[in-house]
Amino acid sequence: MEKPMQLLQFNTWANDKVFQHLKSLPADLYRKEVKSVFPSVSAVLVHMYQVDYVWLEAIKGEKFEDIIASVGPLYAGLQAASLEDMELKFNELDVEYNAFVNKKKDLSQQTIVHHPHFGTLETSYKDLIQHIVNHGTYHRGHISAILNQQGHKGASTDYIFYLYTLQQQKQTK
Repeated sequence: MEKPMQLLQFNTWANDKVFQHLKSLPADLYRKEVKSVFPSVSAVLVHMYQVDYVWLEAIKGEKFEDIIASVGPLYAGLQAASLEDMELKFNELDVEYNAFVNKKKDLSQQTIVHHPHFGTLETSYKDLIQHIVNHGTYHRGHISAILNQQGHKGASTDYIFYLYTLQQQKQTK
């Protein structure tokens, strides 16, 4: 399996671990506000989803101006979404990412992204996927910190735990 696809699968696995863990905790923790980088777990998930959405559209070749115009209406729906609704939205976005990656024959192929603030970037699809996965990892850490502030542990979503999970799955086949 190509590394970018494995990283996307890791991202899906890690997000799933977070959702499963959150569903095992008291429901009020999802929106409970704390003093942190983000005010709540729900705010982190909304941000993560928006960024994943934006980058999926960008790697598909959409213009950033058009993407940003679509984020406003998306944001309102995300704000109102329950934890279960957000999990479903993340799962649907994962399907779209996998479909895009499976269609690409060469993920090291160069693409150009025109960002209205940062300018033009020529990079590979695999580097953009790496960025998307790193972004998710960074913010899952925020979720763990917010949960810790409220007396609960976060989910163990380090990449090494994903690798151990893969190894265990191979051994049980």
